[in-house]
Amino acid sequence: MPGGRRNPLQMSNIVGAVHDAVSRAKDEAKGAAAALADDHHADRHFVDLTIQFIGASNLPKMDVVGTADPYFVAKLDDRLSFVSTVKPNTLSPVWNELWKIKNVPNTATLTVEVLDKDNGTITDDHIGRFSTPVEPGAKECTIESLSLRRNRGTFWLNAETQIESTPSTDAKAERRQYIFDGPIRYSRHFSPTIGRLTNLNDARLYSTWKIYIKGVRMFFGDTVQHWNRNYKAAQTIFQGPTSIAVRSTIQAGHRMLYARSTTNGFGVINGPDDVFRLLSHGTPTLSEGLPSTTAGPTPASPTPFAHRVKPAVYTYIIAVEDDSFRFSETGAAFFVDFASKHALHANCAPAVRYSGEFHPRPAGGWDRFSDDTPDAAVAWELVIDNNSGTYSPDPMMLPDLKELLQYNFPGFTVHALDRNDPRLIQSREACRAYALEKRGVKQEELQPHARVGEETLSHTAQVQGSATPDSGFTDTPPVVGTAIGEPVVEPSVSQTAAPVDRRSKAFTDGRDYLDSI
Repeated sequence: MPGGRRNPLQMSNIVGAVHDAVSRAKDEAKGAAAALADDHHADRHFVDLTIQFIGASNLPKMDVVGTADPYFVAKLDDRLSFVSTVKPNTLSPVWNELWKIKNVPNTATLTVEVLDKDNGTITDDHIGRFSTPVEPGAKECTIESLSLRRNRGTFWLNAETQIESTPSTDAKAERRQYIFDGPIRYSRHFSPTIGRLTNLNDARLYSTWKIYIKGVRMFFGDTVQHWNRNYKAAQTIFQGPTSIAVRSTIQAGHRMLYARSTTNGFGVINGPDDVFRLLSHGTPTLSEGLPSTTAGPTPASPTPFAHRVKPAVYTYIIAVEDDSFRFSETGAAFFVDFASKHALHANCAPAVRYSGEFHPRPAGGWDRFSDDTPDAAVAWELVIDNNSGTYSPDPMMLPDLKELLQYNFPGFTVHALDRNDPRLIQSREACRAYALEKRGVKQEELQPHARVGEETLSHTAQVQGSATPDSGFTDTPPVVGTAIGEPVVEPSVSQTAAPVDRRSKAFTDGRDYLDSI
């Protein structure tokens, strides 16, 4: 009908034809996508990776004084990350650091971000980044800035599949992907208070350690230990309107204790002997045989027992966010005025993998030991427990804890005992008695204490915490944190699906969970 209105029936036919064409196109696209996914899945399998991060060159100058203090954060599909050591004052860092991961999809992508460490600041300067598939062989990758896409240097790495692209030997690889498998590294951090003290008798009372243990999910699965709602100290941290201020102070203290810097001590643990060197009265050095990538500060220890294993009790947690084994002496001076030792180590995380105390002992116990016997001739043991009121770990998981430590340190003799076990109490008191009677340890050093005129960490943290809004149950972001080989987590636990808190009420034996995942 020229010049008139269109036939409604004709318009309906046109619209219907267009709709049919669009529907057919969508169906064809879905079919093609499904076919591509099937092909992709058919080619997908799991490999065990060993990645060697060699070094970089031609990095840009980042500091006004000096050059740069570079380190890098490597991520596999945003599921697992590795944070390197800091190389001070260089534009051509050499790392030669290894990262082993089990059950990685052969289609995974490795992303590396290079940063410049700024001591005393919350964030670090970004240098550049690159991404590459995890195909075997040596790689030379160009580091690019995020904004201008400029060349910011060259990075060298080498990746090889340990099983030569054959399926993983783990029958549950699909369920247990991205399992950190070593090397087992440690970092040692000193309380910022230590630099303001003189006549320090024991630097260990101002030190914290992290050991990045492997295979945690193989033994614990997704089981975590939630904060104890029946424990008054935990209630002040995690519950009620005043808990925000309490958490802010503890989190500020945690950031200060575990701050990554160019002066931290780093190293690789190859066996039980290396662990017990960490537990000596003094500070391990290269001359003592403990591999180290960064020397770090070594405050003098006046004790004549500096090279001997110290009879001491340690407070520990195994963190959910990076599976690290964090600890310090239970009598550490920085614990003064904090509501919970374990919450300080855990950065107020609402849950941990496990927590408690441990102490080393010669076979048979400290009450049967004499310093006439050199440490090298001693069969050393580790006694570990679940003595933590803040998280009240399930005693049914103690066998898993023992197996985890023995998996990481073959040949390690481990006794995992419940906090109410009389054998634990006897062994712990014998350890403290030997320290007092034979090693010159003072009674006040067995519990947190502050020296006259000393500004406590809690006071400094309270000042910083009041200036920093409470971040909820969060941890320091990976680019600022101290973890090596840490799994990537979202910024806030409260915004994500929390790990499962499955204790003995769900399983007759703690090890049953391993078979269920």
